[in-house]
Amino acid sequence: MRSASTFLCLVFSTVGVFAQMKEGIIVGKLISKEGVGLSQANVFLKGTSFGTASNTDGNFSLKVPAGRYKLIAKNLGNDEKQIDIVVKAGETTAISDIQLVENPLSLMEMVVTGQSEPQSLRNSVYQVRTIDSERIRMRGATNLQTVLNTELGIRFSNDLTLGTSDIQLMGMSGQNVKILLDGVPMVDRGSTRESLGQIDINSIERIEIVEGPMSVMYGTDALAGVINIITKKGHTGSNLIVSARLQEESAGKEYNAFNKKGTHNQSLGLTWQNQHLQFSGNVSRNNFGGWKGSSTGRALDWMPKNQNLYSAGARYTANKWNIWYRFNGTDETISYLGNRNPITLIAADKDYITKRWFHQLQSEYKASERLSLNGVLSYTDYSRRTLSTHVDANDRETLSLDPGSQDESVFTTTFFRGTAFYKVTGGFSVLAGIDFTDNRSSGARIKGTPRISEYAVFLAPEFKIGEIFRLTPGLRFMKNSVYDAPPVIPSLNGKLTLSKTLDFRFGYARGFRSPALRELYFDFHDASHSISGNLNLKAEYSNSFNSFLVWQAASRPHLRISSTLGGFYNIFNNLIDTGVDPKSPTETTYLNIHLFKTTGITLDNKLFSKHLQASLGGSYIGRYNQFSDHPEQFGQLPQFVWSTEVNANVLYTFSKIRTGINLFYKYSGKRPTYESTDQVNINLAETEGFHTTDLTINKTIGKYVNLLGGVKNLFNVTTLTNTSTDTGGAHSAGGAVPMSYGRSWFLGLNVQWSKN
Repeated sequence: MRSASTFLCLVFSTVGVFAQMKEGIIVGKLISKEGVGLSQANVFLKGTSFGTASNTDGNFSLKVPAGRYKLIAKNLGNDEKQIDIVVKAGETTAISDIQLVENPLSLMEMVVTGQSEPQSLRNSVYQVRTIDSERIRMRGATNLQTVLNTELGIRFSNDLTLGTSDIQLMGMSGQNVKILLDGVPMVDRGSTRESLGQIDINSIERIEIVEGPMSVMYGTDALAGVINIITKKGHTGSNLIVSARLQEESAGKEYNAFNKKGTHNQSLGLTWQNQHLQFSGNVSRNNFGGWKGSSTGRALDWMPKNQNLYSAGARYTANKWNIWYRFNGTDETISYLGNRNPITLIAADKDYITKRWFHQLQSEYKASERLSLNGVLSYTDYSRRTLSTHVDANDRETLSLDPGSQDESVFTTTFFRGTAFYKVTGGFSVLAGIDFTDNRSSGARIKGTPRISEYAVFLAPEFKIGEIFRLTPGLRFMKNSVYDAPPVIPSLNGKLTLSKTLDFRFGYARGFRSPALRELYFDFHDASHSISGNLNLKAEYSNSFNSFLVWQAASRPHLRISSTLGGFYNIFNNLIDTGVDPKSPTETTYLNIHLFKTTGITLDNKLFSKHLQASLGGSYIGRYNQFSDHPEQFGQLPQFVWSTEVNANVLYTFSKIRTGINLFYKYSGKRPTYESTDQVNINLAETEGFHTTDLTINKTIGKYVNLLGGVKNLFNVTTLTNTSTDTGGAHSAGGAVPMSYGRSWFLGLNVQWSKN
């Protein structure tokens, strides 16, 4: 046995030496147009599995078999270069410095959400939509809602009682949409995705949107899809960057710079970096004075909001390893002004005070050309407090002693995610990872001090047949401390290249969402509320199917034209919603109400050129009518009710005069739904359709200054007519639906100074 082992070792050693004699080495350096080395740029040989990434100084080395190759060098934000080379056995082939020219169009080519490593949009098995920094800047946006509300399939709903907004994606509400900041889940106190309004818009590099369940990759809450906000990371080389922003905006016709009417935004950022270190910080203040609308007395239709956002980061980059820390802080106050009692002249005011402290620590390590590791640890401390006061006729304030008037709820989350990516061969790679989430809550509106922990292991191999076919099956194994999670959550995604210009993507995924702490342990009772959580809730789960046909009509360095036709079908079971407690008719609770389905088709056309970015798209989305399953009780009703959307974005730059003009448009069609307030009579309720249009103009002055101005909500939409008969509560669906505070005008000044 020992002789056999010795013989095998000799054979393998001989084979190894013989193979090395037939190999050669390629060395070179990647540089920017300023001559600075580009780190982490991709270098690979076309049609092979051989590739690497440049180090901190831009240098690379690649050992390959002797032969003739086409070497491709590319980096996010730069045009790629192709070079024909000949590698000789036992020799080193040195290549002259490769300069990669900056190209903003290529920024939209690379995506990271759901990927084992950064990939081009065309190579991804997932259908990912991206919103780049240029579109964000040109919107004159001061929050994410402004950026997202013209995207297909996305709608926002506003709760003027609480001063919050929630998102809907492809017919599903916020609790089923996962919000990520650099791949890390954002924490919310319930189903409403308030975190979207608490991210500093000035720190965002781009936004990636993946439709369809991503439960295998990102766990619970990702049934409808994922919105990943990716922050600015800086560039290579030594530099000092100072940025400042000032923007003033009216609220409808209301504006006054001195009494807080309108919207007032200020931001200041600083970044210092060298080849290995980077430090950055940003402070933003967003002040909204509210909007009077049709309210009388002291009351306002839209409540004032004062928001301070803080971020700070540190990053260290080495040859094969980098680590970075980021802090995001939110200090937000939404103020409700009550009308005076006609007899006592006392008004009841409330301040909703939110504080969010979000810490992220991430690290990446490239162990070899085949193996890379990634880890992230985050901790979130999120609280919302109600401060209630009584204001007398002389404007003197005293604390309210009413039940629930001074409540505070605290939510903390510890999150860890570790992944390993290994390229077994050129046609087979494996992504494996572990997740851990620990959610805790406490407060006057929470029963006890509950805690839910979730552990998961996931595996997503990728099979590749040349450039023709990619297939990524996925499995996620979960353990929830409260629920019997499914033993395994599967998914299957693939991409088939039908021709040089035509790709077909398809996917199936099983979704899973465990009830949130608020849905389980909520306890809120006062003069106008009686809401309790439900410890008997079942977890939601879904089966989802989607497919996309993508036609690349043109794909050149400075011209890209594409059309994407998509379809989806989602079946959700045990959907959680609020309803009347069967045990207590006067109590509202959370229930597994019914089966729910969504289906639809989308068409999205995009054009990118040197001076023009344009898109035109539409969707036709159906939402399930739960009453259609009981014709014997409610009669013959359609299974789905349908809604149409159309959107268009045009951004054109006049390079000679350094001016750009942007038009953003979206039509959101009628939103129908069948409802019953007594489970006997059925009513078709409709929320009317509406048009949203923003127009902006920007002008660059000198090297560092940019002016931006325009009009938002050009058609002056404020509220929508809704025929629902559910008008009994503060948060009911009936009555006028608030959408905006009308047409507003804005003017902004952006300054960015860079040492290099």
